[in-house]
Amino acid sequence: MSTWYKMAISFTGLFSGAGGLDLGFEMAGFQHLYSSDIDPWSVLTLKDNRPGWDASEADVREIAPEDLPDSDVLLAGFPCQGFSLGGNRREGDERNFLFKEVVRLAKAKKPKFVLIENVLNLRTMRDPESGKPFVDVITAHFEALGYHVKHNIFRVSGFGVPQTRRRFIFVASLDPFPKAFHWLSPEAETPASAFLSDLIEDSRITLPNHSPEWGFKSRVHDETGEPFDAAEDPVPCRFSRTGSDGHPIRSLNGPFPAIDTATIWGWAQGNVKAERMFKDRVNGAFVRNKDTDLKLWRIRASRLRSFTDREYARLQTFPDSWVFHGDNKRHIHKQIGNAVPVQFALRIANFLEAINVAQCSGKVMKSSCKGRNTQIELAI
Repeated sequence: MSTWYKMAISFTGLFSGAGGLDLGFEMAGFQHLYSSDIDPWSVLTLKDNRPGWDASEADVREIAPEDLPDSDVLLAGFPCQGFSLGGNRREGDERNFLFKEVVRLAKAKKPKFVLIENVLNLRTMRDPESGKPFVDVITAHFEALGYHVKHNIFRVSGFGVPQTRRRFIFVASLDPFPKAFHWLSPEAETPASAFLSDLIEDSRITLPNHSPEWGFKSRVHDETGEPFDAAEDPVPCRFSRTGSDGHPIRSLNGPFPAIDTATIWGWAQGNVKAERMFKDRVNGAFVRNKDTDLKLWRIRASRLRSFTDREYARLQTFPDSWVFHGDNKRHIHKQIGNAVPVQFALRIANFLEAINVAQCSGKVMKSSCKGRNTQIELAI
């Protein structure tokens, strides 16, 4: 009979942002060795929440291999703006090629695993140099280093996150994947009510980054001040992107739409109505296209307020103890919107650990299963 003694698998984080991916791996029992990001506010968020972490403000292009510790896992959620439908979506965006820095550092450090997280468009957008999909280009780079590669797309509402957001996960492994390899299966979808109901039902709850204030100022939506029944539940709604075909009033009974860095969400209460109306494109303000006749969504309610930073963070499944720093709301909104949802990261970390155990089973002397911070001992 075999008995297994396992020490923590170590990890290093690149492009760590506000820490969603790194935190999920820590919650799974992985040993944190290092995190970095180019954004100073994100690094302050990391350092404030984890004073014991080695976290630095750094441009990945300037990180030398000797600056990084030897770790078992290299995490790299490099910027998605060049690939994302919510960003510029340009093949030549310089951020699209930051994966080459991950390849450079992986070549020097040879971690057992490299895990890349990004948007699903990574599989369809083509590299302007080769004409091949970026996912195939990235795969070829890692295979040239001797890695085995798997990748898949996940709808995070099936992995503990109350959003329909979809994410691309790419795993490169120095050892072959187990013969019985299969991706983790989704759970029941997570409703937004599990994360937001208490905050909207009790305005007296005190939390970091949570100062709810009714009175949303808008040139588009109308806060009427009409009397209303206080027992009427507020409803979540989208205040921005008013040209969208999707109805702006949403339900808490299912997962919420994807939280990103651009869309403004909030609450409407009392006599709530949403209708599509023509915009005055002759005399109106902020007219972008005078030639279109597209109707825009307009919300009308007795009172309106935008989501607090904590409500956004709840939808990204950050714990309430995780405090975000920035000198304005936009800085914090970007950190939260760009983050990997923590509960999804936790499940991916557990999945990676299961792969590691399967690879190391019965191979005590295998070089990748000893030393560093991973040790598996076989007792007969």
